[in-house]
Amino acid sequence: MSQAITFSAYGAPDVLQLSAVATPEPGPGQVRIRVRAASVNPLDMKIRSGLMAGKVPAHFPVIPGLDAAGVVDAVGEGAGAAVGDEVLGATAGGSYGEYALLDGAVAKPAALSWEVAASLVTVGRTASRVLGELGVRAGQTLLVHGAAGSVGVIAVQLAVARGITVVGTAGAHDVDRLTALGATAVHYGDGWTERVRAAAPRGVDHVLDASGAGLLADSVALTGDSAHVITIADMSAAQHGVRFSAGAADPTGDSLPELVRRAAEGTLTVPVWRTYPLADAAQAHTDLEARRNRGKAVLLP
Repeated sequence: MSQAITFSAYGAPDVLQLSAVATPEPGPGQVRIRVRAASVNPLDMKIRSGLMAGKVPAHFPVIPGLDAAGVVDAVGEGAGAAVGDEVLGATAGGSYGEYALLDGAVAKPAALSWEVAASLVTVGRTASRVLGELGVRAGQTLLVHGAAGSVGVIAVQLAVARGITVVGTAGAHDVDRLTALGATAVHYGDGWTERVRAAAPRGVDHVLDASGAGLLADSVALTGDSAHVITIADMSAAQHGVRFSAGAADPTGDSLPELVRRAAEGTLTVPVWRTYPLADAAQAHTDLEARRNRGKAVLLP
């Protein structure tokens, strides 16, 4: 037996409880890790609250969490890793625990901290996937809503590195940070479309909405084509003819090894805001739902 955070009913953060659970056993292609860090993602909170019950039905009790980093302590057949390896990746069966199973584990470079390693997986893959789905190319202009958020900030960096002009909406306190990453930052809120047009006088070719702030209609008007807009956060996407991007499939292949390499080299920044003991997972959810964070929240079992 080992310890993990579980919930047995949908609800507020206080449904998360530290529980004794059976230590998972790896199947074919899987490794079991002793978790050193587990990332907290917005999807975790949507699943916990029941908001995603129609798409991601829960089989209680649930161990939340999408990704983790740690040390391999057991391997399944064909896993391609050895006991003692330091790895990161997407979890099968949750990451908020002392142990987790990884599918397709990627080696963690020594230069990468545990916190960053755990934080990179879902947000990095998501940013890479949506840029691929948009088909945005060098020389074009991309508008990113929520550019200072965990997915947005990585999308900004990947796009800039590909020769794409990036305009990002953000709060006043994030302007300098986005500017340092190579984007033109504009304040969100009333009048944002005029500010974007001023920042991109040649027009906006594509829009990535990572904010879910009800900006899709105006974003379609900016590009002139709903096919040039994609969201990962606005559930009203279909009403505007906009794609809602979800899932793990990336049209350009698995981007995680390249993301890991760049993060280890220091050419990709993954902001980590705060770490929490595993037992404080409910507080982490509370803080993120109150939008107190400026970067990733990470659990340390």
